[in-house]
Amino acid sequence: MYKHTLAILGLAAAVTGCSTMENPADYATYRHEPLVQDVRDGMTKDEVLTIGGPPSSEVQNTVTAGTCNNYILNVDGKEQPYYVTFTSEGRVEGKGFMTCEQHQDNKRRL
Repeated sequence: MYKHTLAILGLAAAVTGCSTMENPADYATYRHEPLVQDVRDGMTKDEVLTIGGPPSSEVQNTVTAGTCNNYILNVDGKEQPYYVTFTSEGRVEGKGFMTCEQHQDNKRRL
Protein backbone atom coordinates (compact mmCIF):
# COMPACT_ATOMS: atom_id res chain seq x y z
CA MET A 1 0.00 0.00 0.00
CA TYR A 2 2.81 2.39 0.96
CA LYS A 3 4.66 1.83 -2.34
CA HIS A 4 1.41 2.21 -4.27
CA THR A 5 0.73 5.57 -2.61
CA LEU A 6 4.27 6.76 -3.34
CA ALA A 7 3.92 5.70 -6.97
CA ILE A 8 0.70 7.69 -7.33
CA LEU A 9 2.24 10.75 -5.68
CA GLY A 10 5.31 10.46 -7.89
CA LEU A 11 3.18 10.20 -11.01
CA ALA A 12 1.10 13.20 -9.96
CA ALA A 13 4.24 15.26 -9.38
CA ALA A 14 5.66 14.23 -12.75
CA VAL A 15 2.44 15.10 -14.56
CA THR A 16 2.32 18.58 -13.08
CA GLY A 17 5.77 19.28 -14.52
CA CYS A 18 6.43 22.04 -12.01
CA SER A 19 9.99 21.95 -10.73
CA THR A 20 9.27 24.52 -8.04
CA MET A 21 6.80 22.34 -6.13
CA GLU A 22 8.01 19.92 -3.51
CA ASN A 23 7.45 16.25 -4.23
CA PRO A 24 6.05 14.31 -1.22
CA ALA A 25 7.98 11.23 -2.35
CA ASP A 26 11.22 13.13 -1.68
CA TYR A 27 10.39 13.22 2.01
CA ALA A 28 9.92 9.44 2.02
CA THR A 29 13.25 8.92 0.25
CA TYR A 30 15.33 11.38 2.28
CA ARG A 31 13.51 11.45 5.65
CA HIS A 32 16.45 9.84 7.48
CA GLU A 33 19.01 12.34 6.21
CA PRO A 34 20.27 14.49 9.12
CA LEU A 35 19.26 17.80 7.50
CA VAL A 36 15.71 16.56 6.98
CA GLN A 37 15.33 14.67 10.24
CA ASP A 38 17.20 16.85 12.75
CA VAL A 39 17.06 20.49 11.61
CA ARG A 40 14.23 22.44 13.24
CA ASP A 41 12.92 25.99 12.96
CA GLY A 42 14.74 28.33 15.34
CA MET A 43 18.06 26.44 15.34
CA THR A 44 21.20 28.50 14.84
CA LYS A 45 23.22 28.43 11.64
CA ASP A 46 26.12 26.86 13.57
CA GLU A 47 23.84 24.03 14.74
CA VAL A 48 22.76 23.39 11.14
CA LEU A 49 26.39 23.38 9.95
CA THR A 50 27.23 20.85 12.67
CA ILE A 51 24.40 18.59 11.47
CA GLY A 52 24.71 19.03 7.70
CA GLY A 53 28.24 20.25 7.15
CA PRO A 54 29.13 23.01 4.73
CA PRO A 55 26.46 23.82 2.13
CA SER A 56 26.97 23.54 -1.62
CA SER A 57 26.34 27.29 -1.73
CA GLU A 58 25.00 30.11 0.40
CA VAL A 59 22.88 32.86 -1.14
CA GLN A 60 21.47 36.11 0.16
CA ASN A 61 17.68 36.03 0.45
CA THR A 62 16.20 38.49 -2.00
CA VAL A 63 12.63 38.29 -0.68
CA THR A 64 13.27 38.48 3.07
CA ALA A 65 16.29 39.43 5.16
CA GLY A 66 18.70 36.61 5.85
CA THR A 67 20.49 33.88 3.93
CA CYS A 68 19.76 30.50 2.42
CA ASN A 69 21.98 27.41 2.22
CA ASN A 70 21.77 25.01 -0.72
CA TYR A 71 22.56 21.36 -0.01
CA ILE A 72 22.58 18.28 -2.23
CA LEU A 73 21.20 15.18 -0.54
CA ASN A 74 22.34 11.83 -1.90
CA VAL A 75 20.70 8.47 -1.23
CA ASP A 76 21.70 5.43 -3.27
CA GLY A 77 23.20 7.67 -5.96
CA LYS A 78 20.03 9.76 -6.34
CA GLU A 79 20.66 13.46 -5.75
CA GLN A 80 18.08 15.94 -4.49
CA PRO A 81 18.45 19.67 -3.81
CA TYR A 82 17.51 20.83 -0.33
CA TYR A 83 17.45 24.33 1.13
CA VAL A 84 17.61 25.76 4.65
CA THR A 85 16.69 29.44 5.10
CA PHE A 86 17.90 31.63 7.95
CA THR A 87 16.59 34.86 9.41
CA SER A 88 18.82 37.93 9.64
CA GLU A 89 19.56 36.76 13.20
CA GLY A 90 20.93 33.43 11.86
CA ARG A 91 18.02 31.22 12.95
CA VAL A 92 16.37 28.55 10.78
CA GLU A 93 13.23 29.92 9.18
CA GLY A 94 12.38 27.13 6.76
CA LYS A 95 13.63 24.14 4.78
CA GLY A 96 12.52 22.01 1.89
CA PHE A 97 13.19 19.93 -1.20
CA MET A 98 14.21 22.54 -3.77
CA THR A 99 17.00 25.04 -4.28
CA CYS A 100 17.15 28.40 -2.51
CA GLU A 101 16.55 30.06 -5.86
CA GLN A 102 13.39 28.03 -6.51
CA HIS A 103 12.17 28.77 -3.00
CA GLN A 104 12.72 32.50 -3.47
CA ASP A 105 10.91 32.43 -6.83
CA ASN A 106 7.94 30.80 -5.10
CA LYS A 107 7.95 33.47 -2.37
CA ARG A 108 8.00 36.25 -5.00
CA ARG A 109 4.91 34.78 -6.68
CA LEU A 110 2.85 34.89 -3.48
